[in-house]
Amino acid sequence: MSKPEEMALTTSEPRPRITSPERHITITPLDMRQARFSTALRGFDKDDVTTFLQEAAEGFDHAMRENERLRMEIVRQEASLNQFRELEGSLKTTLMSAQKIADDMRENAILEAQRIVREAEGRADLLMQRTQAKTEDIEREIDGLRIKRREAETNLEATISALHNTLDFIREQDRREREDRVVQHRPKIAQVPPPAGVTRVG
Repeated sequence: MSKPEEMALTTSEPRPRITSPERHITITPLDMRQARFSTALRGFDKDDVTTFLQEAAEGFDHAMRENERLRMEIVRQEASLNQFRELEGSLKTTLMSAQKIADDMRENAILEAQRIVREAEGRADLLMQRTQAKTEDIEREIDGLRIKRREAETNLEATISALHNTLDFIREQDRREREDRVVQHRPKIAQVPPPAGVTRVG
């Protein structure tokens, strides 16, 4: 059996076990470097024990420093993780707010579009009603004008017919007056007595 194994089996003070960084450490590297042991008849070699303790102390010291470094790294990583979680929460909140705003804007746009369409349809219906009423008024006016035109044509035809009749009457009167004047101014022819033995007719 080697000397380190014999020391591990026969030392009167067992070494503390360090199973995790969270365990409370009762022996420090300095304690290991300054440790002194009593001598016995068949004890260990002092130089070997001292060398072993020095190496063990250096390894223990390195392990503690590495453990501290890892602990600080864990703290730093946890802080970064917390920051990322906070950023994630902020981004989620921002995205939810943006989504809500977009939904509200979309809903408002739809409602506004529906309102505009309703108003446009209302104005179109009103315009159609006014146009229809105006068209009916114009058609009534046209019908009235047609009636007046027919009446005027009838009156004009009656007037023309009356004028024709009057003109014919005047022409007839003029003709008769001319004939009468011709008869009045025509010279009278002397009547010759018929020869003897001839009977006058008429």
